Amino acid sequence: MAEITAALVKELRDTSGAGMMDCKKALTATGGDLEQAMDELRKQGLASAQKKSSRATKDGRVDSYIHAGGKIGVLVEVGVETDFVSRSDQFKEFTHDLAMHVAAAAPRWVTRDQVPDEVVAREKAIYAEQVKGKPENVLEKIVTGKLEKFFAETCLMEQAFIKDSDRTIEQLRTDLVGVIGENVEVRRFARFQLGEMGAEA
Repeated sequence: MAEITAALVKELRDTSGAGMMDCKKALTATGGDLEQAMDELRKQGLASAQKKSSRATKDGRVDSYIHAGGKIGVLVEVGVETDFVSRSDQFKEFTHDLAMHVAAAAPRWVTRDQVPDEVVAREKAIYAEQVKGKPENVLEKIVTGKLEKFFAETCLMEQAFIKDSDRTIEQLRTDLVGVIGENVEVRRFARFQLGEMGAEA
């Protein structure tokens, strides 16, 4: 078991952005293993994010990102509970990363709840046509799988983050909630591409 030194605690704090006491507890629980301690903090963040998800986000920030020499522009609106947190570096970094992600990944909606019923019905009809002739039980599984893939590609919160494809935007949001201790709500975005109609959600 590695000794839990102040330097080790500081290293975990710098990496995770979590508080000193939380870092010390996580390192103690994992025998000084930095990687496992980071996982422990992320698990705690997930639990804490679920508890905070019903809290009102009265403050927040609108951020922007311009890409490809002015050919693509993005605005995002993200809510938090307090003005103090909205000015924090972690929150600013999240909103900026989010705007950059929207520019690169071109989502159409924030969450799957926003996808119109007629779009879902049309996608299902297309997938069913593609796998026509397969047994009924297999057909349904394939259509459901293709629909899940459609949501993962077009809904912002389900997309894989462009800077870390192992994490979705929702996981990124959850991790941030664990660090800042406040609910975070991705409210809407607008993406403009020169010569194309902008996507707003």
